[in-house]
Amino acid sequence: MTDATAPRTGLQSVWASPILLLVITTLIWAAHSVVGRLAVGQIGPMTLVTLRWAVALIPIYITARPSLRQDWPALRARWVYLAIMGASGYTAFNALFYVAAHHTSALNLSIIQGAIPALVLLGARLFLGVRFTGLQALGAFITMIGVIVIAAQGDPARLAALAFNSGDVMMVIGVVLYAGYTIGLRQRPHVSQVSMLAAMAVAAFVTSIPLMIWEVTSGGFAWPTTGGLLVLAFAALGPAFVAQLTFMRGVELIGPGRAGVFVNLVPVFGAIMAVVILGEPFARYHVLALLLVVGGIAIAQRSSGAQR
Repeated sequence: MTDATAPRTGLQSVWASPILLLVITTLIWAAHSVVGRLAVGQIGPMTLVTLRWAVALIPIYITARPSLRQDWPALRARWVYLAIMGASGYTAFNALFYVAAHHTSALNLSIIQGAIPALVLLGARLFLGVRFTGLQALGAFITMIGVIVIAAQGDPARLAALAFNSGDVMMVIGVVLYAGYTIGLRQRPHVSQVSMLAAMAVAAFVTSIPLMIWEVTSGGFAWPTTGGLLVLAFAALGPAFVAQLTFMRGVELIGPGRAGVFVNLVPVFGAIMAVVILGEPFARYHVLALLLVVGGIAIAQRSSGAQR
């Protein structure tokens, strides 16, 4: 049996499946929203941003080491791009995310991230000239309805009274930055995912150090509690390591427009986790939202002729 016809291992099958990769990504991101709330009072937000990359760099470097020597010339040639991507998609987004968690709910953190797909589609059209098909637009629209159902908690009358606090505003700014990061992945250098992640993680760590210094000098620093250390471990190994690899691979396989639609799963998964972990009540509108989001993704994925 030749290498070309050899059966794939389980890990290889997962790495070749954009749907599975992006579902794993959104599960981790949804859990991150809950963990972000659990971090309040356990570890400072800027401390968490800096230390998560310091810790994450260990498994990232171990994983990337075999490919870094080969990819180094291409990475060095694009260092400005990598620095901007790491600073915006990793440092700034997470700084806003953790500060926002002090002012809004885990459910809102998840819901607002549902705006990323629409921003990605718009940005990809404006800056990259990528056209999205009618099915993509319909799928994104249906999934956004699912997000609205969650935001309104199944009651249309709540939409008129929906108000955003400072935490919500911070998250809106954060998702704009992350949408830009998602679009920017289309211009990535031709290197392995792990080399790309390693370079941006270094940029994220370096650019986050001033934020931690500011937190210390302003009197906001406190030694992490045991719970804070557990939060740090999850943030470093989950969102900062595994989810970054799976998301970049998903974007590589199906493009930012179609991959961005999956972000709508974050509010659904986040709502379910909020019920189980934080004890928030579960309602029928969660079921409706889940059906709308999954249905919208299914429709978007039928657009096999979509440009990547």
